[in-house]
Amino acid sequence: MKTLETGDKSIALVVDDNPDSLGMVSSALEAQGMTVLVARDGYSAIKLTHRVQPDVILMDAIMPDIDGFETCRVLKTGPNPTLAPIIFMTGLCDQEHVVKGLQAGGVDYITKPVVIEEMIARLSTHVVNSRMLQSAREAIDAFERPVLAFDENAQFAWGSKSALDLLKETEFALDEPAFQTWLLGCVVRPVSDINPHVSESIAAHFMGLSATREILVKLAMQNDARREDRLQTAFNLTAREAEVLYWLTLGKTNRDISAILSLSARTVNKHLEQVFQKMGVDNRTSAAVLADRQLSSRG
Repeated sequence: MKTLETGDKSIALVVDDNPDSLGMVSSALEAQGMTVLVARDGYSAIKLTHRVQPDVILMDAIMPDIDGFETCRVLKTGPNPTLAPIIFMTGLCDQEHVVKGLQAGGVDYITKPVVIEEMIARLSTHVVNSRMLQSAREAIDAFERPVLAFDENAQFAWGSKSALDLLKETEFALDEPAFQTWLLGCVVRPVSDINPHVSESIAAHFMGLSATREILVKLAMQNDARREDRLQTAFNLTAREAEVLYWLTLGKTNRDISAILSLSARTVNKHLEQVFQKMGVDNRTSAAVLADRQLSSRG
């Protein structure tokens, strides 16, 4: 239902009653090549989504009149539910409020004051997932995305054809106890806190909860060529550049990548400059989308 002439740009909706925070976040997202819509309160955000379907929503938790939690609940369960992932911006980082946000329909949270690099890293992952799910299940099949859905009790609901083919090929059991425990954990924790479930044959990645509270899972073959090698070949990268790009697709910040690969922050930045140039993009969100498309194909 996108009605803005935005081409291939991702659309972000930022909801915050603080004009300074709204301006800072909007400017950072626009610098990443995104089209940014803004709302100063929950009611305006709800009305806006009736006209435009954003790819991702950043929601302030504490606002007057109708707070972010109730706004999220309306957006996800009202008469015109949005498929866009909702990420809370909050200074309330205790577990009670994190769970409250997830129960309202949010998928993740970032703490205030907002760290721009962390926000962009989180958004990149959620925009990739959102683009895969904006259309109906048939579209997921058409793009050959191996996606499964489960209800909140971890019972299988539906799967794309490519995902069902993977299950048949690998004989992976959906009722395996460790996998069931992992699924149940996805209901009560933010996407960024959930590590992939890895078995001998398959890696399962949590994508978030759908508008109907289904647990959405993306599958990948464990015996595929090493994912970094696929990225290296597809985009003519060096081995180290491919490693940096792979961790970027998992939503890691430059600081995280620096620690994981034992590189300086300056070196990570230099590698990303080369990666963006070789991929023909100018920001990490576009790079994540292209890389995910490559990793999701089975060719």
